[in-house]
This record gives sequence, structure tokens and C-alpha cells, in this order.
Amino acid sequence: MDGPNLVRRGAAAVLAVAVCGGLSTLGPSARQVELAAAQRNGPSPPETPAPPPAPPPPDCARAKCVALTFDDGPAASTSELLDILAARRVKATFFVIGKNVAEHPDLVRRERAAGHEIADHSYTHANLGRASKKKIRSELTRTQDAIRRASGVTPTMLRPPYGSTSKRLAEVTREMGLAQVLWTVDPQDWDSRDTQDVERRVLEAAKPGYIVLMHDIHRTTVRAVPKIIDRLAAQGYEFVTVSELFGGRLTPGKEYVQRNSGEPQGLP
Repeated sequence: MDGPNLVRRGAAAVLAVAVCGGLSTLGPSARQVELAAAQRNGPSPPETPAPPPAPPPPDCARAKCVALTFDDGPAASTSELLDILAARRVKATFFVIGKNVAEHPDLVRRERAAGHEIADHSYTHANLGRASKKKIRSELTRTQDAIRRASGVTPTMLRPPYGSTSKRLAEVTREMGLAQVLWTVDPQDWDSRDTQDVERRVLEAAKPGYIVLMHDIHRTTVRAVPKIIDRLAAQGYEFVTVSELFGGRLTPGKEYVQRNSGEPQGLP
């Protein structure tokens, strides 16, 4: 009785194996699917090589260094200035106004991406030297927060508007970790809106270790920058950020105006 049944069950098993095997040959294999996808998508693009590391900044105790700094931005004219600096591979320091950062965060991000230094110049261009501690903290904290939101950077330097400082400001900046950066060269470009006049005043006054104050909110100033850079570069100057000028070591609360630079070349 079981013999015919065993035969039938065996035959059914053989038939099932044959059918499944036949069905498996009807569809593509996993490898075939991968090859077909690769053919449709084309060859994989080569990996982009990592950019080479930036060269170390010059030793400003030995090289002829000058720091170009720009106040009161960002503004529409800042974009033109960034193009000029990029074309000449020059790094600068931007002392920005907090409310302008809030209006133009894209320009602050662009400054940061280009390797420039970003620093605090108060939120409303307030006279911090005459302000109360509460007012000082408000102005600086709001600007620090705006810069951080725009660029991810927390500044370590402040330029007090008008160069106005006080013992109160020194105490607050010491607490907040901010060095006070003033300047050595002021072409008074806020008053003279003459490009050639700005060029002349900067070129006549610049010396190794000096900090040059300009304003990127004035197009007349921005248009003076190419000749300033080209003439100073021809004289052997290296352009650095403020922190690079002082070797990256700035003390919170302390005022900085210039640095002895280029000493091996017999320069002041």
C-alpha cells in the first residue's frame, strides 16, 4: 500500500525542484542586478582630494607684518571686499556690528569660510567707554551670540567703538575673555570718502607690526584696498590677522595697538 504513495511523493518532490530551479533562471541574480545598476548610473565619480593644509602664518617677530582690519560691517560692500581679498589671498580681521550680523549672516559665514578673523564691535556701535557694566555686557553678549549663530565662531577680541575704553570695560572684557584691539593707522575713511586719499594715508603711515583701521561699509574704502595691498606687498609686507600678528596670544581685557615686527631687517 505504501509503495505507490512513496513513488508519487518522490515524483512530486522531483517536479517541485525542477519547477523552482526553472523559475530561478527566469529572474536576474543579485550580481546581475548590481551590474545593471552600475551600467545605468555610469562609473562612480572619483573622490575629491582633501585640500592641502594652509601654510603656517609668518613669524611676525621676524617678518614685516601688517594687519588689515575692517569695522562696522557686514554690509553690501563687504561682498566686493571679500572678492578682492580672495583674489590676492590676503586674510583680514573683521570687527562686526551685531545688528548688521543679524541682517547679513551669509556674509559673516563667507568671512569665516574664507579664513578671515571675526571679532566683536558691539551690537549698536555704542560708546562702551561711557557705558555701565550692564550696558557693556548686553552689547557684547548680543553680538557674541549673533556671530556664533551666523558662523559657529565665538570671538575672542573686541574693538571698542570710537576707541573708547574704561576700567569698567577692561573688567568686563577680562571676564568675557575678550582682548581689546585698537589701531595704529587710521585713514579717517569715515570722513574722507575719496579712494585715492584713503590709499595715500594708509601707504604713508603703514609700518611693520601696525594695525590698519578701515571701514568695509564704504565703497570708496573698499576700492582703495587693491592698491594698498599691492603696494605694501611690493615692499615685502606679509598680511596677517590680528591674532596672528601677536602670535595667537592675546590677554583678555588688555589693549593692543601694535607689535614690534621685522626686527631682523632693522625695522621698528
